[in-house]
Amino acid sequence: MAKDETEAKTVREYRTEELAEAAGIPVRTLRFYRERKLLPPPRREGRIAWYDEHHLARLRTVAALLERGHTLGGIAELTAAFESGRDVGQLGELLGIGWSEETPVRLTPEALADYFEGEVTPENLAASLDLGYLATDGEEIVHVSRRLLDVSSALVREGIPLSAVLETGRRVREHADALAALFTELISTHTSQDALPRLRPLAKSVVEAELTMAMDRLLAASPAPPSSPHRDQTPS
Repeated sequence: MAKDETEAKTVREYRTEELAEAAGIPVRTLRFYRERKLLPPPRREGRIAWYDEHHLARLRTVAALLERGHTLGGIAELTAAFESGRDVGQLGELLGIGWSEETPVRLTPEALADYFEGEVTPENLAASLDLGYLATDGEEIVHVSRRLLDVSSALVREGIPLSAVLETGRRVREHADALAALFTELISTHTSQDALPRLRPLAKSVVEAELTMAMDRLLAASPAPPSSPHRDQTPS
């Protein structure tokens, strides 16, 4: 192996004209985006502005979001929310995630927009970041759970606003924390704290069974929808 392969991997940098050419946009458009704060500031070396691959990725994201109908103002707000989010390391510390069962999903901003077409607003993005569903990693977004991502997008496809899904997620989080505390107390009181990882699947089974029965009770108590008239019924 060479002296150090990492030394050979130099960071590619672009002058303003080179970056515009790589992104396929006019220089004046690049400068306009920079004025609108759609791009982070370049590295300055005297009077020369140097950009890198992160700037190129951001320009491609802006182009993709414009194609999906977002306005420049909306993209600027999304960018501000995106840049204010926690990174993956901070999120792991905040939620205590060991990544043992949930599978994180890496997404570009435009891929996230495709998951929730028309629902990726600055408010929803900020709520997702605050809730801890999303984190940032460079120019990528990381969703903490493939299961939660799939369920959320499925609910939105059914016509439920993403804002309502996120608010419900916040409320579910509160109940989940209370249930976790309840089972932790039960196990710690009658066995030991060390048994918690081994007995966690039992707690999950109890919660799933109780939730299923609770849904059944609600459905049974709900009035039946009115039956539609038979198609072959003729008026008298």
